[in-house]
Amino acid sequence: MEDKVIVKQIKKKNQKGMEFLIDTYNPLITSVVRYHLGKLSMYEQECISDTFFAIWDNIEGFCEDKNSFKNWICAVAKYKAIDYKRKYLNKIETSTFDENYLYIDKNLLNIEIKDEIEQILNFLSKEEKEIFKRYYINDENINNIAKDKKLSVSSIYSKLSRGRNKLRKILLKEGGK
Repeated sequence: MEDKVIVKQIKKKNQKGMEFLIDTYNPLITSVVRYHLGKLSMYEQECISDTFFAIWDNIEGFCEDKNSFKNWICAVAKYKAIDYKRKYLNKIETSTFDENYLYIDKNLLNIEIKDEIEQILNFLSKEEKEIFKRYYINDENINNIAKDKKLSVSSIYSKLSRGRNKLRKILLKEGGK
């Protein structure tokens, strides 16, 4: 019952809805962000704030027929934390640290990100997974993939589209887990 009130108030852009959300779900969102940020704990508060902002901005994307509100906000928090990993991992790689600063193992962060992506892609067939990796991760040209797979370009685009839809349905259904 309380979730419906929170959603309704946020959809109306009523500040009370955000206050209810924070009071009710701050510990849960904090734990999800903390878990997925790993060693980037210095960005935890910023990521949590951005998660609440993303919920506020994207509340229309929540559909109670497809998922519970709790699972939906966990998915938002998880993917916001993954975005932070990507964003700040790039900054870490291009900056130098003084010995007095916290050391962050770039390789560990890369492994964590790759593991998260691999978990998501495991929902796809072997062929879909290969095409996704080549196109989205390795940034290969669609024509090269089509030629190598002996498929038309439109067929590759169709497989990518169907794969995205499949992942979207699965991730919304399972709350991003």
